[in-house]
Amino acid sequence: MYSRLLVPLDGSPTSYLALEHAVVLARLSGATIVLLHVIEESKHSNGFERPKVYIEEVRPGFLTAGQALLDQAASRLRQDGIAAETVLLESKGKPVSELIAKQADASCSDMLVLGTHGRRGIDRLLLGSDAEQVARIAPVPVMLVRHPHRSSGGQSSPQSE
Repeated sequence: MYSRLLVPLDGSPTSYLALEHAVVLARLSGATIVLLHVIEESKHSNGFERPKVYIEEVRPGFLTAGQALLDQAASRLRQDGIAAETVLLESKGKPVSELIAKQADASCSDMLVLGTHGRRGIDRLLLGSDAEQVARIAPVPVMLVRHPHRSSGGQSSPQSE
């Protein structure tokens, strides 16, 4: 049913949980996993670097780190016998959600498997939800994966005992 799964990685535990789900799907269907990392340049610059410093030091640093993140994940997949491809993009001021949706098309993906932090209330309002936006605009089905919330209220759950 699925031959190509797009999995955006940002280095967070939630994105790696989404990758674990994609691995299960890939094993069941023989799909290739396309790993995507989108670099938001503004998160790597304070805006006060001289252009030469940015071009010669800052940009190569975040490109190298982004590719290393992808290569490490792809290596693990290949060791497990799963075909993997990597795509590294720079946002260049565009919304990450838009770039993810466009990459689903560009990589001929059948499904997007995406980690979400499940923010609610004011956090969602202030920080936004890339995952929610991707689910709205993606040209393919989207599986949203998030960590289960631990019980609150001071009571311990059976798993924690």
